[in-house]
Amino acid sequence: MSRLCLGILLVLAAGGMTSCYYRPYPAAVQPVSAVNGNSSLPLTQLYFYPNKGQTVEQQSRDHYECYNWAVKMTGFDPGQSAIPMNQRVSVVPMPPPGWDTITMSITGAVLGALIGGPYHAGEGALIGAAGGAVVGAVSDVARQESARQMEEAYNAQHRTQDAQLAGQASRFRRAMSACMEGRGYTVR
Repeated sequence: MSRLCLGILLVLAAGGMTSCYYRPYPAAVQPVSAVNGNSSLPLTQLYFYPNKGQTVEQQSRDHYECYNWAVKMTGFDPGQSAIPMNQRVSVVPMPPPGWDTITMSITGAVLGALIGGPYHAGEGALIGAAGGAVVGAVSDVARQESARQMEEAYNAQHRTQDAQLAGQASRFRRAMSACMEGRGYTVR
């Protein structure tokens, strides 16, 4: 009777320890544009040339004033918006597929052997290993699904941000073009 109570306590303790330790491993994601070298940043550069013989100094002053006016009108400053400084990607190592299955099988085998005692340790180890493998496999599947969902959410968020940034850049280009054309420049 006392060995049965000890076995139940060991199983409960082991189950409690493994369930308290569960920690989801988020997928490490990073912006695709930064990895591939392709910039998804919107184009805000304008090419202009003077139509009324403006000097280099006048061109510089007009560009500066139109830039500031376009920022004021659109609320978008390409010099400040190109790379968000506060955006960071957290990289967390993710264990390989099957990690939980293996570790829980080993844990189950050890606990099963302890519970089985000296005469039934082999049988207890087999039963414990099988039970641990099932629990570990479920944990592996849950982690992989969680990582997939996190990556999809990250990608969707950045697609939305990229679309918003492209819209702001387009409005800025239109404002900048209108100002420069109003001052006697051809803008392309």
